[in-house]
Amino acid sequence: MSATDATPRVAAADGPPHAAASSDHSSDYWVPARDARSEEMVVNMGPQHPATHGVLRVVVKTDGEVVLDCEPLIGNLHRCKEKIAENLQYVQFMPYTDRLDYLAAVNNEEVYARAVEKLCGIEIPERIQYIRTIVAELGRVSSHIFSIGVYGLDIGAFTPFLYCYRERERANSLFEKLTGGRMLYHYYRVGGVARDVSDEWLQECLEFIAIVEEKSQEYNALTTWNKVFMERTMGIGVLSREKALAYAITGPALRASAVDFDVRRDDPYGIYDRFDWKVPVCDGRYGTVGDCWNRHWIRAQELQQSISIIRQAIDNLPPRDPALTPKSVYQPYVNPNVPRMIRGPKHAEVYVRGENPRGELAFYLVSDGKNAPYRCKIRGPGFSNIAVLPEICRGYLIADLVAIIGSIDIVLGEVDR
Repeated sequence: MSATDATPRVAAADGPPHAAASSDHSSDYWVPARDARSEEMVVNMGPQHPATHGVLRVVVKTDGEVVLDCEPLIGNLHRCKEKIAENLQYVQFMPYTDRLDYLAAVNNEEVYARAVEKLCGIEIPERIQYIRTIVAELGRVSSHIFSIGVYGLDIGAFTPFLYCYRERERANSLFEKLTGGRMLYHYYRVGGVARDVSDEWLQECLEFIAIVEEKSQEYNALTTWNKVFMERTMGIGVLSREKALAYAITGPALRASAVDFDVRRDDPYGIYDRFDWKVPVCDGRYGTVGDCWNRHWIRAQELQQSISIIRQAIDNLPPRDPALTPKSVYQPYVNPNVPRMIRGPKHAEVYVRGENPRGELAFYLVSDGKNAPYRCKIRGPGFSNIAVLPEICRGYLIADLVAIIGSIDIVLGEVDR
């Protein structure tokens, strides 16, 4: 190799010791002009990777272990949910909403039911409002428990996953007693719910949330205040307030960036305004605002608030109304004035949103007077939240990318729809 074909390696301030400069062209440290230490490579993470939380494919540009850029590619689970809604009657689409965010199925049902009820002008009896709130918040508790456990698994801690899954199974058993299903429920109905709650079920619900409240100290010991967990998440994947608003981020990820917004409080629906509860928001007390740790911490705090709402709703549950009692066990527990065939008004449209465990879920329905929507558009929180991934991953390590994806808490069934 001649001197014209190579250049001596020059020692950088942070370079390795063997990269010292040499004025002697006969030195053994001659290397090609390209610096191998900054060679870029593009790799695929997923869609069969467990850390992508589903069939998400992330194209990652790396320089060694450092992430230079990434691009989330979705669509592997696309099932044309909106087009299916336009070809089914309003009431027939309800079971399909379970399969959007399948870890919080009842929360999806609740928003869709309210959208159809608002479109058709259907009133909801007070007892049913309370039942819906209890079930929706129970779904939020179940979802956040699972998210906390799985996030521990993403970081490399298997024990929190086992502890949280124990309580998740108890929640599934509660739902099974009420709805017959452990994951996909079809419990909500347009104008009501599938069946009333029994006193025995309410007592079991109170026992369950008492267990979760007690065990949450274990969750925090294993994750939130664990030194290794904190080292892996604090200061990682920082999402600023301005960028969160620019990307229309919602839910715990938004509140972790110090934006005080919750649909249940700021665009009230149901009976949430009757309860005493708070919206957890990151205030900078614990490290960097908007990092992975704070996104986890917000979910841990929301767990306690949901438990409080459930207790208050059970304590103030109105007595049974004989006028609402179904004539047989095969009839749902709904407003008796709901017509057998639901038709939307001509030339009408509604946009109804709610606070899903992952953020703002909304249904936009357009009616042309038939028994099926003319147009249906679903605004999923995960679909918007995952878009910010390239902005908050640059400059971190590949291992940090796993922590960042887990902190966003996406469900690909809802992202792809």
